[in-house]
Amino acid sequence: MPRGEPKSIAFDATLRAAAPHQKTRDKTMALNIEKGDVREKIQERRTGCTILFAVDASGSMGAKKRMSAVKGAMLSLLTDAYQKRDRVALISMRGQRAELLIPPTGSVDTAERSMRNMPVGGKTPLSHGLLLAYEVLSRERARHPESKLLLVLMTDGRGNVSAAGGKPMAEARAPHPQ
Repeated sequence: MPRGEPKSIAFDATLRAAAPHQKTRDKTMALNIEKGDVREKIQERRTGCTILFAVDASGSMGAKKRMSAVKGAMLSLLTDAYQKRDRVALISMRGQRAELLIPPTGSVDTAERSMRNMPVGGKTPLSHGLLLAYEVLSRERARHPESKLLLVLMTDGRGNVSAAGGKPMAEARAPHPQ
């Protein structure tokens, strides 16, 4: 029901509200709609989702097979992204640090170009990857406050590179970024 004057009338809902009362209303009209029957359209915007893949690309896991699976999942998500307003991003964790390979994008072409030569192997900078994921998603929250955020973390959980000079696994388990 509208509060004040309706901005846009929902005709289907208005007709459904008026229909049960037609036997008791003035019969000089085919359909008698009263002010209390009027319904307003509810305007809903679709909110997109930012899906951030943080992938352990170290040598400790079957990295090539995992990266192939990630590529397939991301491209599948991106093909629907233009309809759903979703964005997809990719962080690769390997060597001494994590790297944002694909910033949040809805472009299939951009993602495909960026994913062609993703490097794999080396150590696992898990805490650095988590920190980078936090930073990327924080920026997305600031840019798109209505958007839902999703982090997909793919790792064996064996971080062995410190981001801040401490113990790698203690850093990864810390409840908030340092």
